Amino acid sequence: MSDKKTALVISAHAADFVWRCGGAIALHAEMGYDVTVACLSFGERGESARLWKEGKSLDEVKAIRRAEAEAAADALGVARLECFDLGDYPLVLGTDEKYRLVDLIREVQPAFMLSHSKFDPYNTDHMYTTQVALEARMIAQAWGHNPGQKVLGAPQLYLFEPHQTEQMGWKPDTFLDITPVWDKKRAAMEHMNGQVHLWDYYTRVAQQRANHFKRNSGGMSGGRDCKYAEGFESIFPRTVDEL
Repeated sequence: MSDKKTALVISAHAADFVWRCGGAIALHAEMGYDVTVACLSFGERGESARLWKEGKSLDEVKAIRRAEAEAAADALGVARLECFDLGDYPLVLGTDEKYRLVDLIREVQPAFMLSHSKFDPYNTDHMYTTQVALEARMIAQAWGHNPGQKVLGAPQLYLFEPHQTEQMGWKPDTFLDITPVWDKKRAAMEHMNGQVHLWDYYTRVAQQRANHFKRNSGGMSGGRDCKYAEGFESIFPRTVDEL
């Protein structure tokens, strides 16, 4: 690995990384990060209703969702899109699949990781993905796992915003201004033709989080202007040299 900064997104379904952290991906890509997205499934069974209603076959649905994810990743500046194609509803990883994710984490050596909320009763694939992400992160730190591989350090795991946020127990402690790359995120969202109803929904979410960014950067006392933002919840304590 080079000294270039890296980040890793672990996304349950093909579109999750777009709605929930597309701005963070695009922003860090512009900052010179190599951002890898691990897409565990295409969301072909549970998140492709329009395509099924059109009479598409399973293989056709998966091919369409893959193409959408690839186009969105390109729009955001993703360096690598790794499609695991493990199926969804339910998403289940066996030991070999978990070790495949561990190998990817060790290969990428991310400065930070992004995944789903810890709780999601509406879509258990999401919270399962975060459970797997935490387990894979732990294994990747173990010196006794595949000795000779470079061991993972201690990257922060940020949990991006879930759908129906109020029901998920998700409490953001980090707000990221994505205004400079909003056009890229919106373009990526518009590649998700299987879920057109979410384009404007996640635009409104970004505008709401921009308000929170402004308030928490000083509010009426001189907060930074912001038109679009994303919120994240950190899992581990953060160490900083200045606030």
